[in-house]
Amino acid sequence: MQQCDVIIIGGGLAGLTSAIHLSKANFNVLLIEKNEYPKHKVCGEYISNEVLPYLNYLGFNPFEHGAKQISNFKLTTHSNNRITAKLPLGGFGMSRYELDFQLYQLALKNGVEVVKDSVLDVKFKDDIFQVETKTQQILHTKIVIGAYGKRSNLDVHFNRKFIKKKSPYLGVKMHFSGDFPEDMVALHNFKGGYCGVSKVESDHINLCYITNFESFKKYKDIETFQEEVLFKNSALKAIFKNSKPEFEKPLTISQISFKTKKPVENHIIMCGDTAGMIHPLCGNGMGMAIRSAQLASQLIIDYLHGKIVSRQTLENTYTERWKKTFGMRLKVGHIIAYLFRQNWLASKLLTVLNVMPYLMPLVIKMTHGKPMKIK
Repeated sequence: MQQCDVIIIGGGLAGLTSAIHLSKANFNVLLIEKNEYPKHKVCGEYISNEVLPYLNYLGFNPFEHGAKQISNFKLTTHSNNRITAKLPLGGFGMSRYELDFQLYQLALKNGVEVVKDSVLDVKFKDDIFQVETKTQQILHTKIVIGAYGKRSNLDVHFNRKFIKKKSPYLGVKMHFSGDFPEDMVALHNFKGGYCGVSKVESDHINLCYITNFESFKKYKDIETFQEEVLFKNSALKAIFKNSKPEFEKPLTISQISFKTKKPVENHIIMCGDTAGMIHPLCGNGMGMAIRSAQLASQLIIDYLHGKIVSRQTLENTYTERWKKTFGMRLKVGHIIAYLFRQNWLASKLLTVLNVMPYLMPLVIKMTHGKPMKIK
């Protein structure tokens, strides 16, 4: 039977950054991750610069590991209309394969204990959590952070509302070698979905798209779907035809849910995609994951130091700050995604944006935050 200050379930961006932050405050942190590092994940791999001050505070500089600086944005529609804009804050491109691995190494350096295991159950009694793992470990802790991603068997176990509703979305990711501007993130609309494109540290092009599964299943396989649907967008077709695939086969993930989730469930502080997801169309899910880790970590430190006097106050404060920080972003993300799913409307929207180009940076700002203040 093991006791520690904080147990973090899941070792993605939110889990790793929380672990590093809390370990810097001299707490005993155990992180449980079911996969080995490094590992590719279905992800857009573009991050807003809003998180750079926080990453630097944690002791991590993505540009030391080859991250690409991104300052420009391009949007195209399935009818091949296009618009470009400057990103108000800019961002960087870095693969999850490299980013997660480097943060994992930093967590170990900071004294975080990382174990390869899966969590089967979390019980809360007498102000203490009991965490049971697949390897039959029974762990006790004051705080549990849920950072296990988009969906998990734990969501079913906790009877979370969003998990009861089927989600129609399928995500597909590939890396390519080829020509693409290093300083650009592009978003290409096609019937039934949209695709993000940007370069990452290996000089590979990351291409990640999301589509409605109902649209996809009309075709016999991914290749046919891409030929018949994605390639109607000439910009996407050019990338596929003029680049060399680096993966043996595309990575896929299904049942992606953008339904509203609670930031706190069963007294567990939820972070990253576990707390809520913005549509990839808005290109800032990685930034949100890192920012939510900062919010949670700062409040947990105050709670463990006695500055927050009760668990209820901790949970209420985190919920309020999470909604204040991300609520508007998520609403705008839902609206933008809905508009671009209306194929007849997407081209008209681009016409408006071309006539009034000042609107594009405003829309981008509404789905991104300001540079993060460090406490």
